[in-house]
Amino acid sequence: MKKVLLLIGLLANTALFAQVGPKIEFKNKDNTVDFGTVSKDTDSGIRSFEFTNIGDEPLIINNVQSTCGCTVPTKPTEPILPGKTGKIDVKYNMNPGTIRKTIIVESNAKNYDEGIIKLSIKGEVIVKKEVSPLEKKKSILNQ
Repeated sequence: MKKVLLLIGLLANTALFAQVGPKIEFKNKDNTVDFGTVSKDTDSGIRSFEFTNIGDEPLIINNVQSTCGCTVPTKPTEPILPGKTGKIDVKYNMNPGTIRKTIIVESNAKNYDEGIIKLSIKGEVIVKKEVSPLEKKKSILNQ
């Protein structure tokens, strides 16, 4: 009798925690894209958050917004079918200095509380130091 009750308890527990529906899993486990140290002159400022729908129903990205106007996200327009991948592109305006921005994703994903996911970008944008023609000439003469 104890074995039967234990089995029923385990099955009920599994049924409660088994989530059906769309589930999103990002390629970057911490949901962060690190720009590293980049130059404003040579970097476009565009990065992508790649994800997979690991659920059993279509995943719908309802809205994607940034916490500031310097970061512009672009969401998929079509539902992502189970087992398929998608991406959210983010364009940062490459203002010199430290990058620490958050992007909020609203979806129907069952594995996130109310389908809301926070994504982050981080890094540092530098401006390349211009070398004047006089400094170049001095450098050549000193060699």
